[in-house]
Amino acid sequence: MNRLADDSGCPILHVDMDAFYASVTVRERPDLQDRAVIVGGGHRGVVLSASYAARVHGVRSAMPVMRARRLCPHAVVIAPDFALFSAVSSAVMETFRTITPLVEAMSLDEAFLDVSGARRRLGGPATIGARLRRQIAAEQQISCSVGVAATTDLAKLASRRAKPDGLLVVPRDRATAFLHPLDVGELWGVGEVTAGQLHRLGLRTVGDLAHTPLALLRRALGAATANHLHELSWGGGRTVVSARRSPDEPDRSMGADETFSRDTDDPEVIRRELLRLSAKLAGRLRAGAVVGRTVTLRVRFADFTTITRSRTLSDPTDVAVEIYRTGSQLFDALGLQRARLRLVGIRVEGLRPARDSYRQLELGARQHGWAEAERAIDRAVTRFGSQVVAPAALIGNTRP
Repeated sequence: MNRLADDSGCPILHVDMDAFYASVTVRERPDLQDRAVIVGGGHRGVVLSASYAARVHGVRSAMPVMRARRLCPHAVVIAPDFALFSAVSSAVMETFRTITPLVEAMSLDEAFLDVSGARRRLGGPATIGARLRRQIAAEQQISCSVGVAATTDLAKLASRRAKPDGLLVVPRDRATAFLHPLDVGELWGVGEVTAGQLHRLGLRTVGDLAHTPLALLRRALGAATANHLHELSWGGGRTVVSARRSPDEPDRSMGADETFSRDTDDPEVIRRELLRLSAKLAGRLRAGAVVGRTVTLRVRFADFTTITRSRTLSDPTDVAVEIYRTGSQLFDALGLQRARLRLVGIRVEGLRPARDSYRQLELGARQHGWAEAERAIDRAVTRFGSQVVAPAALIGNTRP
């Protein structure tokens, strides 16, 4: 399976920038070329990206920076420049859209493309993928890897196998030959927990999974997960790339989180941080003129175990008090009993334009409430600065 393979039934490309944050950082700092570079945040932060010179020492994304330093003590650690990363990402996505309007951005550094409509103009999918790699290298001085396949799931696996700086075609009639030798943990959507369940059943490869009776998988994993993984194991999966309806369509979610400088089990400290994050998030929602109905709490324990809990509100909101109240209730419902936390975060999902949303009026409710109060705060902050108004609970308290 290579770029010369039959790509006639493979209209989907997955384009993934190689070590994106690290590559962009090195591009801006030529003196770091060929050196081990880690992009991450602070003493208690995590690795966002690592150059391949650092990866050979075992450094990986999402690893604590302290551990990465131990594995690669000669690495250069650079703070992330998200404004720069966002600008480069936007330029890359515009390059994709010169090929096809069917571009589904999955993150700053990866996207699916359906190139069916570009064949007559630009050639087959593999030819288009090679063109994109050359164009991005010339324009942005960074490399990318491209997977070409009939489904999004296969294309993503192919781009991973092509890394770094490569291209791989998985022909439609060779999908199972490509898939079945792989570890089950490589299937998109299989995390550590599911992989552990499959390994306990003696299923090590995708081929093992494919040839396991579906009834047994359903008993072990549940019907929905079993059906999904069984379909993927035989080369099935999503064949549609969902482009945004318009360039100004809002993001589906927005969030804020904080890593504590020291692990804490003090519920008051955690609630104050939730309040601060809720105020920050609500301000961003209002600035973006969007509202959302689902509030999600995320907590990470000292051992890096992470859990999330969500609640859907009756009406969409951009009000800090409502976001905080829901997040605080979700935190209380966890019943952590003095468990030490490393990180807490809050997110609002299911975003939609505020102008298209209406709130159900309540009998006897005040004419003006928290929504109006927080908009007045926005105006004061715009005029006098961010320190002029703050929730009373945060006055005199430094960030944890």
